[in-house]
Amino acid sequence: MSFSNASTGDKPADPYKAANEETVALKTKVDDLAEFIKKCKFGMMTTHEATTSNLVSRCMALAATEAEGLDLLFHTNTESGKTDDLSSDSHVNVSFLNGSGEWASVSGVASIVTDRSFVQKYYSPTLKAWLGDLGDGTHDGSENDPRIGVIRVKATTAVYSLVSKNVVSRVADIAQGALTGKPASVNKLREISADEIKQWRAAVEA
Repeated sequence: MSFSNASTGDKPADPYKAANEETVALKTKVDDLAEFIKKCKFGMMTTHEATTSNLVSRCMALAATEAEGLDLLFHTNTESGKTDDLSSDSHVNVSFLNGSGEWASVSGVASIVTDRSFVQKYYSPTLKAWLGDLGDGTHDGSENDPRIGVIRVKATTAVYSLVSKNVVSRVADIAQGALTGKPASVNKLREISADEIKQWRAAVEA
C-alpha cells in the first residue's frame, strides 16, 4: 500500500532514510544497540490490552539482558495488568529515547519467568518499594515474594538511530536541508532484521 501515486523517478521516496541508513557489521549493530539500551535504562513497553483492542505502554526499568545484549529482562509483579496482556498476546515492542533524540525500537515476543532461582538471580531490594509488604510473611517484596517475576523479551527485529555528528554540525546540516531540500544526514539509522537475529542467536548459542 502507498499513500502516493506520484513517481519519484530515480530518487528515493523516503530521502531521510536513504541519507541516514547505515550498513555495518552485525556485531557492531547489536553491540551499539545493547550499549544504548543499557545507558537509557528505562524503556516504554507496549502491549495489546487483554480486554480491548487498545495498545498500551508502560515505563519499565531494564533489569538485565541476554543473548549478549539482544534480549531484554524486566521485573514485574505477576498480579499486574501487563501479565494479563502478555497471556493474551505475547507480542510486544520496547522503545527507548534519550535527550539527544537518539532512539531504539525492539519488537519481540515476551514470556513471564517465575522460576525462583531465575528471579533471585536478578532480584533487587528496590523492588520492595514497588510491591510493598502485605504483612503476611510471604508477600513482603523480598526475593522469595511469589508475586515477583521476570518478563523476558526475545527480540524478533530492531531498529535504532544514533547521532552521527556534533550539535553544531547537525544544526548546520538541517539548516542547509531546509534551504536546499537536500535531506539532512545527521544520524546513524540501523535495522536488525529477523534473519540477522536468527544468525546472531545461532552464533551466541553455539
